[in-house]
Amino acid sequence: MKNALAIMVGSAFILLLAMLTLVVMPYIEMTTEEVPPDLKPYTEQELVGRQSYIANGCMYCHSQQPRDPSFAPGDKDRGWGRPSVPGDYIYDEPHLLGTMRTGPDLFNIGARQPSEDWHLLHLYNPQTVMEGSIMPPYRFLFKVVEEAGPDDKVVNIPPPYGPESGTVVATEEGMALVAYLLSLDHTYPAPTLPQPDTAKE
Repeated sequence: MKNALAIMVGSAFILLLAMLTLVVMPYIEMTTEEVPPDLKPYTEQELVGRQSYIANGCMYCHSQQPRDPSFAPGDKDRGWGRPSVPGDYIYDEPHLLGTMRTGPDLFNIGARQPSEDWHLLHLYNPQTVMEGSIMPPYRFLFKVVEEAGPDDKVVNIPPPYGPESGTVVATEEGMALVAYLLSLDHTYPAPTLPQPDTAKE
């Protein structure tokens, strides 16, 4: 009986210690995290696009977390921008950090590729702008019409990637996804980014 009681008390202590270490302490630390002043909340259209990003599983192949050069110097060399800090994700629920990099990191894709037309072509058929890309086409984000209306966003697909007839226009979901991708521009300063120790140099 005494052994059972000791095991129960020990288990409760370990569980409490784990909760304090993994939940409470990080929560307290994050409540003091400074939000970058130039970070803007998502617009309604960008939030719709973000849901499309989630629904289409984009985070399975793309990350949104450039790492510190001391840990992963290749991230900076690839032009993915400064390392991310916790404050960058204050408006993200859920967070879309990603763990795979089958494709490039998208933390700053809005700065690297600021063209709406580029993103539309890339979504329709990645091969049109990235030869050899293994990303699948997302043609369901577009429709082919006989004649585009005044409010339609026409996507000029270069041959031989376009349809044989008709005009390709982006759907509302496609435009929303592009708006979200363009919003991924974290080139603003990050106040809490660790500074290199120049005293050692």
